[in-house]
Amino acid sequence: MSTIVRVTVWNEFRHEQENDKVRNLYPQGIHHALASYLEKVGFNMKTATLDQPEHGLTTEVLDQTDVLIWWGHKAHHEVQDEIVARVQQKVLDGMGLIVLHSAHFSKIFKTLMGTTCDLKWREAGEKERLWVVRPGHPIVEGIGEYIEIVKEEMYGEFFDIPQPDELIFVSWFEGGEVFRSGCTYYRGNGRIFYFRPGHETYPTYYHPQVLKVIENACRWAAPVSTTKPTFGNYKPLEPLHRL
Repeated sequence: MSTIVRVTVWNEFRHEQENDKVRNLYPQGIHHALASYLEKVGFNMKTATLDQPEHGLTTEVLDQTDVLIWWGHKAHHEVQDEIVARVQQKVLDGMGLIVLHSAHFSKIFKTLMGTTCDLKWREAGEKERLWVVRPGHPIVEGIGEYIEIVKEEMYGEFFDIPQPDELIFVSWFEGGEVFRSGCTYYRGNGRIFYFRPGHETYPTYYHPQVLKVIENACRWAAPVSTTKPTFGNYKPLEPLHRL
C-alpha cells in the first residue's frame, strides 16, 4: 500500500496582493493554484506564505512535509536566516525540495547550491520551448519531446549553478537564448529539482504539461525509506587481528 505524499507549497504571496494583473491570474495566489491541482491528483496538501509567523514553515509543518515547493521573487531578503537553516536541515535529512522559476535567487536554493545562481533575463512575452534531454526520467513521465509555452519570461545562460546531477530540460526562447531549465541535485538524503517556468504575469501554472512535471517531481523528490548513514567513530564489524 503506497503512502500519500505530503506536499507543502510555499509562496511569497506578494505580487498577487499588489499587482492587478497577477491578482486576476491567481486570485487566491500561486500557492493555491498549485495546491488545488496537486490535491486533485492525490497529494496531501498544505500551503504557507511569507507573512505568516515563521513564514508558515514551523518545525511542526516541516515535520509533516515530504516535499516542499518554493516560489519567491521580490522578497527573498525578507526570509529569515533561521527558517532557511531549518529548511536546509530538513532537506539534508530527506525532505524533497522543488524550486520554481525566480526562486533560483531564494536564500534556500543559493544556500544549497553554494553559488550566486545568477542568470540573464528578459520579460517580453516570448515563446519558450522546453526540450526533454533526459527521456525516461520519472520527472518527464507523460511528457513528449518538448513543452511549448506561448508567452513566458526569458532566462538565459550563463546560469551560475553547480553542474546538475541530472539535466532534464533545456529551454529555447524566441529571442535566441537557451537555458538549463530542469535540473536535479542530491544534497544529503534530500532530492532537489529546479524547474524554470512560472513568471507571475503569465498563466504558466495552468499549463497542463507544466503541472504534470511538477506532479512528477513531487513523486520523484519524496523521501525514500532507507537506513540513514552513520557518522563519527565506528566500531569494526569484524574482529581486528593485529600482529
